Amino acid sequence: MKGLTIAELTPNQNVNAVYLVLHKDVRQKTSGEPYLSLVVGDRSGEIDAKMWDNVAEVAETFSRDDFVRVKGEAILYNNRLQLRLHRLTRVADNEVDLADFLPVSKRDPDEMFAEMMAAVRLMKNEWLRRLLEAVLGDAEIAAAYKRAPAAKGIHHAWLGGLVEHVVSLIKLARFASAHYPFIDEDLLLTGVILHDIGKISELKYDRSFSYTSEGQLLGHIQLGLRIVGEKLAGIPDFPPKLRSLVEHMILSHHGQLEFGSPKVPVFAEALLLHHLDNLDSKMETLRAALERERNSGSEWTAYNQALERSLLDRERYLAAPPPPTAPKPATKPQGTLFGEQLLSALREEE
Repeated sequence: MKGLTIAELTPNQNVNAVYLVLHKDVRQKTSGEPYLSLVVGDRSGEIDAKMWDNVAEVAETFSRDDFVRVKGEAILYNNRLQLRLHRLTRVADNEVDLADFLPVSKRDPDEMFAEMMAAVRLMKNEWLRRLLEAVLGDAEIAAAYKRAPAAKGIHHAWLGGLVEHVVSLIKLARFASAHYPFIDEDLLLTGVILHDIGKISELKYDRSFSYTSEGQLLGHIQLGLRIVGEKLAGIPDFPPKLRSLVEHMILSHHGQLEFGSPKVPVFAEALLLHHLDNLDSKMETLRAALERERNSGSEWTAYNQALERSLLDRERYLAAPPPPTAPKPATKPQGTLFGEQLLSALREEE
């Protein structure tokens, strides 16, 4: 039995469950004794875990990407849920269902892929439509596109995350193209669909999400250019200048050189693609952070490295009762000097 999922954990709850080890680090206490710092997860999310005692007995019995049964308790640390582990034992692969441990999109990937292909078929630019049909009509590419995450851990980091991210961007691109009439919608949509296609080769996701050797060596931008280049070779009359525009959108979609783009966006569709991509990834990062810490009981999340801030849970903030106000101390009415003299004179006459 697997036990409680990560999403089901609440503060001060005893835990006896099986999780996947996503990160493992043996560190030292101030006393010099070792402790375990882990990140464990399942398909519902991930959580930091610490084991403070008996570490020498278990540290070498398991590795990253192993399944482990943990016993301990869920606690709040810096307004963030964390596991304090008392016992940990490795679990054999044949004792678990892998489907319990890899997060997946809430939407059907075949349905999302069909929605994306419907957008391709509506394109008026024959060259761009032929390019996308050549890329997405490749059965191997299509299967990987439906399954790949959009990122290793920041946004849409689940099976089907790439196509979910792109379908979201298609909706944003159509809205933005209608708002800015000088935008070439077909060119923008081509950039949307192809900008992250290199991630089907950059990431591996058979157990946990990590980088392939090609991904480490080249990155998804260069891998994406390779995929597009191979398909363009089968369309010999493809306009060279249009090819350069498509390649530039892939090269520049991170927006800035320090964020990994070999080039910065220099025409309207490339710049718009960068900002829409950034918007969608940031909003999904925010949504996921709030959902991940929904059981913490706090109006604020822990500091989010990707967004460089703590986040306010607006719904919880608005639902919380206002703090009680202290009653004002009673004060004796203050009279004027003339009033006090008048009262004194009246008393004397009595």
